[in-house]
Amino acid sequence: MSLPVGKLPPEMLSSLLRILTSDDPSVVVGPEVGCDVAVVDVGNPDTFLVAKTDPITFATDEIGHYAVCVNSNDIATSGGVPRWMLATLLLPENTSDEDMARDIFEQLRASAEAFDIAIVGGHTEVTHGLDRPILVGLMLGEVPREGVVTAAGAQVGDRVLLTKAVAVEGTSIIAREMSDELRSAGWADAELSRAAGMLHEPGISVLAEARTAVEAGDVHAMHDPTEGGVATGLHELAIASSVGLAIDGGRIPYFPETERLCSNLGLAPLGLIASGSLLIVAPEQSAAAIVAAIQNVGVACADIGEVRPSDDGVRMLGDGQWLDLPRYDQDEIAKLF
Repeated sequence: MSLPVGKLPPEMLSSLLRILTSDDPSVVVGPEVGCDVAVVDVGNPDTFLVAKTDPITFATDEIGHYAVCVNSNDIATSGGVPRWMLATLLLPENTSDEDMARDIFEQLRASAEAFDIAIVGGHTEVTHGLDRPILVGLMLGEVPREGVVTAAGAQVGDRVLLTKAVAVEGTSIIAREMSDELRSAGWADAELSRAAGMLHEPGISVLAEARTAVEAGDVHAMHDPTEGGVATGLHELAIASSVGLAIDGGRIPYFPETERLCSNLGLAPLGLIASGSLLIVAPEQSAAAIVAAIQNVGVACADIGEVRPSDDGVRMLGDGQWLDLPRYDQDEIAKLF
């Protein structure tokens, strides 16, 4: 049976990752379900090297900005600083020209400069069988040896925090890629502009809030939800840390544009691609200070739940009932593209 579009189911991925085990002592964090980055000891007495690779496959507009943000976000979840990026750009045959390539390169340059990241190499080609550009980023960074954060550090009793709101990235992608369809559904140009502009405001980068969280308190875990939305990000966090979660659905923030868009198109917002949100797990005594510090730098942050024992499962309170939190192995946006 063929696999659906999107991430592999975590059980399948876990089985496949066991093929890649290594006894190299320099590997501090290797491939694991739910872990955002690899961490490698390259002999620096102060820092580890952090690495991440991620493709941009759904968006076509401003694909360079997406690639820089999505890859640097994962470096930030480790408590590290993104420093260097390589980019592999695959252009579609028959529809590519120099202007398309130049525009994507300019996007990469502008976004990398904005976050003080150096683009140090990569590869570009026109590729058979593509109907749109695909951009794959490889981001390298540094993290203090004593300051590594992963998605695997959540502890029972910790609080779960969420920055910004659900599906920032998904809202922007759909508004940009389906503007004609949304106008036909009654969206005004000003509404479409606000939704499309979420790419930059509040933005899909989480560098500021990740850095602020680490500086403000004792962070046990961070995770950057992407494909499969915030719901899948919560499941990945639980898998990585071998814990359960109790999430209060009434505390999860949504933008009005996201709710309307998902209602119009029959999508579940919790399963919609979610770069721009950051999941932070911290002990109860540190959570309020972290929320306040993030809000003080102009980023919304909400306490949405608690870490529970693994036997409790991943549950969400809604309409007075505790139910299993849905998992979206296929991102909701795949229904549209």
